[in-house]
Amino acid sequence: MTETRDRLAEAALLHVPFDGMNLVALRAGARDIGLSGDVAEAFFPGGGADLAAWIHRRGDARLAEWMQGAPAGRISERIADAIRQRLDFADVELVRAASAVLALPVNQPLAARLMWETADTIWNGLGDSSRDVNWYSKRATLSTVYAACVLYWLGDLSEDHAETRDFIDRRIDGVMQFEKLKAQARKLPGVAMLTDIATGWIRAPKSVTEDRA
Repeated sequence: MTETRDRLAEAALLHVPFDGMNLVALRAGARDIGLSGDVAEAFFPGGGADLAAWIHRRGDARLAEWMQGAPAGRISERIADAIRQRLDFADVELVRAASAVLALPVNQPLAARLMWETADTIWNGLGDSSRDVNWYSKRATLSTVYAACVLYWLGDLSEDHAETRDFIDRRIDGVMQFEKLKAQARKLPGVAMLTDIATGWIRAPKSVTEDRA
């Protein structure tokens, strides 16, 4: 089933430049590989949004594999390298089409989840061992940074996206400064409790939940 779904998605991508990222492209892709157009809706009931999610998660899977052999270094440098590599794995026009679909109000929760998943992929690849509220805050912060980098990258016309690479470095530097301030703030009475409450809606990994039990 997964193999057929992947083949269908790959075939549909050839139609996205002409038909857009939608069910029309998926139906055309299904016909290309000898399937009924109705099968497309069974595999991708969300239409273009599901196809956009498939593209995004394929990029995350490639990033997770890349990070297994990524060079060591300072954590800020490794995060910046991971973001740059994640963008290198992406196709600008496909991301542009996916972004248009995910920007629709009905799809915004999915878009936020995909940003979170990329941040989670990066932190897991870095061997993040946090088991407290830092597990949430690291991913929430990096999700925001990554989303900003994608938007900048989509509008970057510089050679080899050089300006995006500089933008990534600036954003990571800013986050590292923020983390220092946040660490100091958490020492104040009541701040840690309020942060826990604010991030409690996000489902933590089982190990985090067990630690809090």
